[in-house]
Amino acid sequence: MTLRSRVHQVLEGRDVQLGAGVSWFLATLIVMNVAAVVMETVPTVQAKYGHALHIFELFSLTVFTVEYVMRLWSAGEHGRYGGVGGRLRWMFTIGALIDLIAIVPALFITDMRLVRMLRVARLARVAKLGRYSLALRTLRHVINARVPDLFSLSFVLLILLVLSSAGMYHLEHAAQPDQFSSIPATMWWGIVTLTTIGYGDMAPITVEGRMLGALVAVLGIGMFALPAGLLGGAFVEELGKSRRKAREQRAGAKPSSRCPHCNRPWDES
Repeated sequence: MTLRSRVHQVLEGRDVQLGAGVSWFLATLIVMNVAAVVMETVPTVQAKYGHALHIFELFSLTVFTVEYVMRLWSAGEHGRYGGVGGRLRWMFTIGALIDLIAIVPALFITDMRLVRMLRVARLARVAKLGRYSLALRTLRHVINARVPDLFSLSFVLLILLVLSSAGMYHLEHAAQPDQFSSIPATMWWGIVTLTTIGYGDMAPITVEGRMLGALVAVLGIGMFALPAGLLGGAFVEELGKSRRKAREQRAGAKPSSRCPHCNRPWDES
């Protein structure tokens, strides 16, 4: 086994012992980075531990940069990403783009004003957890598999939003011309009502408007319960498959070369 092949197996989690250790280390480092970004916005923490946080950021940046370079180098182990052209294709995959976004701002931005503005961009590192979390990987597969259903539900929700906003505009415009000034402006009321948030900044005062508002609120609960149930059932099913797959790998069984969720090679999933 070549060094590149060994690195590829470790980074992709195919090495049960060393790969698991590396994955846990990187996942823990990502969580610590997110915590550091949050805590450094507290003035007292920044004043007392600012230097330590800066050193930790440099350490994290070094680790994530080395990880990205190693992934780019070892991607050639998968035939699709062999050669220069293959490496370029790998660089435009979702996972590679997330890894790049996590390190590019700190590497190439030298203007301190821009650095301060882009500090929050480091929170993009939390997206890297999807590579190490079984639950997040499963959720991604579930969403990909249910895209047509979610699109259909979103289209129905959009129609409901337009109809409810148009109805509320005609019922409330005469009583509240400043609040319900147009159908697009009334869509803000429609969104917060359908999502049952109800900020109260736009509320009907006529009897007819309140009746319509109550109906829209009830419909909103039903509309958001549908995709929640759809994704919930599919998530439990896919999570069970992923856990069985993980148990087979730990037991030393020869794993399938294709992902059970999307039927693509593991390197592409």
